[in-house]
Amino acid sequence: MPKKILSGIVVSDKPNKTITVLVERKYQHPILKKIIKVKKKYSAHDENNKFKNGDKVSIIESKPFSKNKRFQVMEQ
Repeated sequence: MPKKILSGIVVSDKPNKTITVLVERKYQHPILKKIIKVKKKYSAHDENNKFKNGDKVSIIESKPFSKNKRFQVMEQ
């Protein structure tokens, strides 16, 4: 099964080697046909602490780094 790749904006870089990425997706409601925006935050592993708030990044699914970290930043 292929790994998930998501793109979003960094909203926090306070923890060491970790960033929080806000991913927004849009979908159409099946009955109402209205476009709905859904936002979700993911914790991602950033080995060199090189990404800061406001950066646009892509994250890829990986092995668990901790209780909540299941993604890591793709090298750009």
